[in-house]
Amino acid sequence: AQTKTRAVAVGHRGTLRIALAGGVGRTRLSALLALCREEAPEVGIRLFEAPLSQVVGGLGNDLYDAAFAMAGEMAAGVVARPVWQDPLVVAIPARHPLLAHKRVPLEEVVGYPLVLCHPQVCAECSRQCERLLRLVETPSVVAEYVTTHSLMLALVAAGSGIGFSSAAPVPTYRQAELIFRPLDDDSATLTTYLLHPDGTLSESLRYFIDRAQRAGHMTMDTQRTP
Repeated sequence: AQTKTRAVAVGHRGTLRIALAGGVGRTRLSALLALCREEAPEVGIRLFEAPLSQVVGGLGNDLYDAAFAMAGEMAAGVVARPVWQDPLVVAIPARHPLLAHKRVPLEEVVGYPLVLCHPQVCAECSRQCERLLRLVETPSVVAEYVTTHSLMLALVAAGSGIGFSSAAPVPTYRQAELIFRPLDDDSATLTTYLLHPDGTLSESLRYFIDRAQRAGHMTMDTQRTP
């Protein structure tokens, strides 16, 4: 316990160990890291990608100082703070009937086969999408479950179905065969949480959390859709 307290107090020798679980928005993450380099260049940041279960265990075992995930329900000992909330957009293949809408009604989306994230690989993202789909009475038809965001976009571009994406990563994945349109529902969002162990936080981690929250209020360049 004393070793862990000392590690927290000194901020792990000036380095924060940040884990990433699931499809965390890379655009906001990049903005956060740039902010950290600008305001606190003396604090190093090491990133780790891991499944949510491993991340939660690592937070409890002092392997990570904090983590980003799309799951907000944590067991005792781990605090989940909502930091980023990004609109959901619809990934649509070119020349698709849904492109008649500038803002696509969810009722229209579920009328076509969907390409969704696999619930066993990205359970937290899948749960948020399932809650959204339950808002309409029409049962959805899933054409494919995928394990990566890039595979979802490839299948949508090939005409296999319609996909959902956070607006934040859209500029990274723009392709001629894909068009992104916002949903006609302002409540359709994906929430990213910052997780950290309950208890005393180092000064560097407290400032990191503040920067993460500020990054969540930055305007991302996501409006360049045809």
